[in-house]
Amino acid sequence: MRKKSKYKPKGVRLDNLSWIAAGFKKVGSLPTAGVALKLKNHEALEAVLKGYATRDHIDVLIAALNMAEAFYCINPLLGEDWADEIKAAQDAIFTMSRRGLKLNNFVFTGSEMTAVKLAMSVHDVQLDDCCVREMEQSIGYVTSRVRSRHARAIVEPA
Repeated sequence: MRKKSKYKPKGVRLDNLSWIAAGFKKVGSLPTAGVALKLKNHEALEAVLKGYATRDHIDVLIAALNMAEAFYCINPLLGEDWADEIKAAQDAIFTMSRRGLKLNNFVFTGSEMTAVKLAMSVHDVQLDDCCVREMEQSIGYVTSRVRSRHARAIVEPA
């Protein structure tokens, strides 16, 4: 038996200047990152509003709202004044998800729908205003919160 090496070589960045410059670009100006991400988020929201949402749609909405929270944690200028509304939308999607798993139908109540729609419009503005570097930091923030079990679990562990 051979011991598996834990060494994993790091990637080599060929053009450091381009990499740094890309970090300063606004996400909203990038077709793949900005437009496609917003489209995916709104498709998931529409699926819930029209009543044909699946768990994948709910996962997209949860990820979007987690990113909305992470943006203002990374940079307070990216919506810290909307923190209460984002938290309300997170609570709404949490409640709806739990209910949806029991009933096998993901549908918002009126107040939940209002809260999530508002938070998604805030998140759209965040995506337009943030730079690529801030988005990468926010993804890292969400990932670390999930790994350290600081995120609420929709499904209780057995």
